Amino acid sequence: MRIDAHRNSSPTAASLDSQTVPSAVILHQAVGYDGGKKIKGRKRFTLVDTLGLLIAVQVVAASVPEREGAKHLLKTLHQERHRVPQLVRIWVDGGFSGEDFLHWVIDTFRWILEVVPRPEGAQGFVLLPKRWTVERTYGWLHWCRRLNVDYERLPASSEAFIHIAMIRLMLRRLA
Repeated sequence: MRIDAHRNSSPTAASLDSQTVPSAVILHQAVGYDGGKKIKGRKRFTLVDTLGLLIAVQVVAASVPEREGAKHLLKTLHQERHRVPQLVRIWVDGGFSGEDFLHWVIDTFRWILEVVPRPEGAQGFVLLPKRWTVERTYGWLHWCRRLNVDYERLPASSEAFIHIAMIRLMLRRLA
């Protein structure tokens, strides 16, 4: 991967998505059931830049709806606004659509949320422009066996292991 010397160090665009992973341990916090995917476990809300590198991650119960989890992630990111001072646009899938939610993001954070819909009649995996980077990041995370199933008792521990996996990935690219 070639990085342009004139490229700004702070991203102006990002992709947001969620992924549900099964849970292995019974006695831990924030476990729910995702009825759409039929999985008991946790949901990872992930925001990545256009290179697929992690900006923010939030791990919650799988029963948390898309918009609620995204609100929590965006509020947390906004509190740490110094990390992404030039962020303007965030690409999302249809699960994050809804006029009320889109207007809430614009009014609260001044970020533009752009929904990238699936083509009509598409079945299975479809490469969606602008959003494929977050899907590729999930593919990278699946190379870490520990992240395929959530073994952690606390959501913060799950988030820490995702950060460690991304640090490892970036270090391998630099070496």
